[in-house]
Amino acid sequence: MKHFFYATMIAGALALPASAADYTIIAPAGPGGGWDQTARSIQSVMQQEGISNNVQVVNVPGAGGTIGLAQFASQQKGKDDALIVGGYVMVGAILTNKSPVTLKDVTPIARLTGEYEAIVVPASSPLKTMGDLIEALKKDPGAVSWAGGSAGGTDHIAVGLIAKAAGVDPTKINYIAYSGGGEALAAILGSQVTAGISGYGEFESQVQSGALRLLAMSSAEPIEGIDAPTLKESGLDVVVENWRMLAAAPGITDEQKAAISADVEKLAQSEAWQEVLQTKGWQDTYLSGEAFDKQLDADIAATESILKEIGLVQ
Repeated sequence: MKHFFYATMIAGALALPASAADYTIIAPAGPGGGWDQTARSIQSVMQQEGISNNVQVVNVPGAGGTIGLAQFASQQKGKDDALIVGGYVMVGAILTNKSPVTLKDVTPIARLTGEYEAIVVPASSPLKTMGDLIEALKKDPGAVSWAGGSAGGTDHIAVGLIAKAAGVDPTKINYIAYSGGGEALAAILGSQVTAGISGYGEFESQVQSGALRLLAMSSAEPIEGIDAPTLKESGLDVVVENWRMLAAAPGITDEQKAAISADVEKLAQSEAWQEVLQTKGWQDTYLSGEAFDKQLDADIAATESILKEIGLVQ
């Protein structure tokens, strides 16, 4: 009887689900931008799906995410409950800021989302089309000011590529970098700049309310549900997709990395996450493991090449 009791206890213990891990996610930017939205969406879905009982989001803004990255790499070493959101913007910022801390100093887990760039102007702007904006840019590149995210990030790269495709010297562009999506949006809505550029999700409600006019999208094909031509349709051979990823702390074990990767995979495959992607207008670009490591190396090399072309990296 005693043996039966112990056997039942052991079987019962094995049947219990492992307790869900708690996580702290660093959003290395101010509130309102793409990284903040990504971190808070992950927080919401992880808790909703029971992947984690407790997820905290901490904002550490500045220098295209490199301040948050440096803090994360030095303070979270070996911790299996710490995550940081990063992506294409961070890759560019590391290069332009000559950051001593790079993505090699953390543990990349997975690429999660992709988002195309939207080019907008305030509703009161005399510029009605992308053609009008390009005409103004050709006339006097310095007189056209662009509000976007950090220097060397996706928004900055896209403006450089737009200028280059229009036959304008990309080193002459007047690009104003903001550390948070909220600040950039206020500058655009207040007509303090000529145009704004960011992921569509950051402008969607203002575009729908009529406060902003959407001139073009940086996708290869028109996007269902978004009423705007592509840059290609506007005569500019430019396609840019921003992407966002999650990384874990440096110095974690293979077992810890596998456990975090499994949680992130559950997140990516959940219906709740698919709904978030649809609502935000984000593309599902989930990629993990060795395939993601290889892609990340390729993206870093390609970004360095583009930044040299547009004069942001020597």
